[in-house]
Amino acid sequence: MYGFGGLLNSGYFLWVFLPTVVISMIAQGMVSSAFSRWGKVRNSAGLTGEQVARRIMERASLQVGLEGTPGQRSDHFDPSRNVVRMSQEVATVPSVAAMAVVAHEFGHVQQYQQKSPLIALRSFLVPAMRFSPSVSYLLIVLGLLLNMMALAQLGILVYGIVVLFMLLTLPVEIDASMRGMRLLRETGLMQESEESGGARSVLTAAALTYVAAAVTSLLNLLYYISLVSASSNRRR
Repeated sequence: MYGFGGLLNSGYFLWVFLPTVVISMIAQGMVSSAFSRWGKVRNSAGLTGEQVARRIMERASLQVGLEGTPGQRSDHFDPSRNVVRMSQEVATVPSVAAMAVVAHEFGHVQQYQQKSPLIALRSFLVPAMRFSPSVSYLLIVLGLLLNMMALAQLGILVYGIVVLFMLLTLPVEIDASMRGMRLLRETGLMQESEESGGARSVLTAAALTYVAAAVTSLLNLLYYISLVSASSNRRR
């Protein structure tokens, strides 16, 4: 994940690796804490995640398939198959956390069905994300090892696709959460202020994982720029 370029300088571990590990641990800790608390609180509608999904589909006219998926917190919307996949802890439990997770995924459904510009741009970058991390790392390392700064700079530009994708993910995920909360209110599934606050806490904690990913990509980009810049200065 951290790239071959990190092997070229021990400063990587101090300025990139350690900060991103700490940030990721904090984000995951907050997610675990929020799920642990609100996963035990029954939502006022008394509906499991799957039942919440069907209620939203019925009342908000959002038609998708529903499937199960293994693992914890592995819930997601697959736009290629138009399917919302739910983990067992979400699909079968009538908790505030389950309701919030399902609503978030249906926020993504609504983004695609309403052709949100943000989701369209992010989707456009998905194919490039399949190769840009590996290609960028390879170009940067080869450029530095072979003293070909143009090659390394090209690698940085390619890595910029990763950063752009991560930065676009933040507003996409925040918008999906906002849409999800609105869907819960409009369909009458969220009636008490306590569960509204709980659902918001779960979604806010989950959003922090995307913040951590964006920060990681930015720190990597800055580090690679510093490597190339330092190498260029030594050539002069």
